[in-house]
Amino acid sequence: MTEKTMTIENNPAIGKDWETVRARLFSPEEIAESDLRVAIMSALIDARLNRGIDRQKLSEMSGIKPSAIQKMETGDLSLAPEVVLKVLAPLGKTLYIGDLK
Repeated sequence: MTEKTMTIENNPAIGKDWETVRARLFSPEEIAESDLRVAIMSALIDARLNRGIDRQKLSEMSGIKPSAIQKMETGDLSLAPEVVLKVLAPLGKTLYIGDLK
């Protein structure tokens, strides 16, 4: 009899997919907050790339250091609303507050 290699797919303690694992590890509120952060970061990156603006140019336009923009885009920096607005404004974007789904 051969020993079966344990993987995420066959480990009942972990779950079969990321959604199952995430639901076990985090509260619904934590998941919603994480999803919102990812949505904001993604929208910021998409807006910058769609306008053909690099981080240096966006820094000049917003007054936010390029390293801070890079950290925002990778999730290494907290998304303070006033900073996000300073970065989004030169991109012709703003935040919209709506209902969570």
